[in-house]
Amino acid sequence: MAAADEEQAAIGASAMKKAMWRIIPLILLAYLFAYMDRVNVSFAAADMNADLGFSATVYGLGGGLFFLGYALFEIPSNLLLVRYGARQWIARIMITWGLLSAGMMFVTNAETFYALRFLLGVAEAGFYPGVIYYFSSWFPPCHRSRAVSRFFIAVPLASLVMGAVSGWLLDLEGLAGLAGWQWLFLAQGLPTVLVGFVVLAFLPDRPATVGWLTPAERDWIEDELAREQQQIGDPPGHNVLAALRNPKVQLNGALSFLLIGANITFTLSAPMVLAAVGGLGRDAVGWTVAAGGIIGAVTILWLGHTADRRGDRFIYAFWCTAVIAASLLVIALGGPAFVIVAFYLAFAIAAPSVQMLLSSAWPEVMTRAELAVGAAAINTIAQIGAFFTPFAWGALKDKTGSFTAGLYGIAAMAAVCAGLIWVLRTQVRRRGVLTALQ
Repeated sequence: MAAADEEQAAIGASAMKKAMWRIIPLILLAYLFAYMDRVNVSFAAADMNADLGFSATVYGLGGGLFFLGYALFEIPSNLLLVRYGARQWIARIMITWGLLSAGMMFVTNAETFYALRFLLGVAEAGFYPGVIYYFSSWFPPCHRSRAVSRFFIAVPLASLVMGAVSGWLLDLEGLAGLAGWQWLFLAQGLPTVLVGFVVLAFLPDRPATVGWLTPAERDWIEDELAREQQQIGDPPGHNVLAALRNPKVQLNGALSFLLIGANITFTLSAPMVLAAVGGLGRDAVGWTVAAGGIIGAVTILWLGHTADRRGDRFIYAFWCTAVIAASLLVIALGGPAFVIVAFYLAFAIAAPSVQMLLSSAWPEVMTRAELAVGAAAINTIAQIGAFFTPFAWGALKDKTGSFTAGLYGIAAMAAVCAGLIWVLRTQVRRRGVLTALQ
């Protein structure tokens, strides 16, 4: 390697080390509380449904309405993030959804459950694609999977935290006249508001606005990102309608519809499935979910590093999705408790990893001009899947009296998604965009 190349490599390594330490911990903390507030209803469900007389259909519709609100306001939220800056907009998102999440303690009937879940989705809309867009102005492709993986471990870590503390919170039944599920929403919602103010105070907007990068480090980041855009090519258009007509958005949207629909549907009911199919008690369910969080977090970090080294996120995404499909199929077939637990853990390893891999690859298939609206459009399509699938799952549970039919359905969705990921990988490889770490 020439001396000039060695110097540039050293500058790049220094720039990325600084950016990782200044940005990732804040985004990780934010997404940890975001995901807890999104799915803590899964731990509250059994007691809340019993107290309020909710059927599986009511719970499924309420669970899915979060994603309808998210989908409807996804693109407007991302456009406002571009206008006002990531720091201010992400902080606004967190403060509003923390308040609404805590407000879930006031649910008294199906109508208030539906309304609060919908508003929670509206409040959170734009967070995840906004972070991916934000990262595209900081991390070049050869570092991006590691950047995304290091905040995306919030998903399995949220399972770890909820699995460890939710049982204790539910056992506060009757304290101060509140049900245990009400304490769960209150205790896991209000900290999100505080984190929102931390983000507002400390999250940097762009490389050009910070003093902790040297001029050479800022130039290195800009040069690397410009090189990526040259490889991808010029956008066909970057307004909302153009994004929805874009074949790259449509393909990514279709596989995200299937993937997120299957994953979130199972996640929202996993504690109840483990109890019903595996025969686990409350404590065993909590520790099983917590264990899935630990190994899921380790896997995300490993895959983020490995995918950057290989320069191919899609092959790992394909195999993770195949594991999801197989795990859901085995759980549907039933068996001894240790088999159900083993394949739940396989799901817990694969599900957050595949979402991390695919979303970190969005900047590889879209230009930066397309990305702000394109990422939001993809996530909008995904959230529509996350709205319809839990509702269908709940209706099937009420009709059949078991989770089996729903498990078969979401296993099939995951299998089709794996096929679409292979198609996407083939298209990207033809354009020669895959970029390995040098």
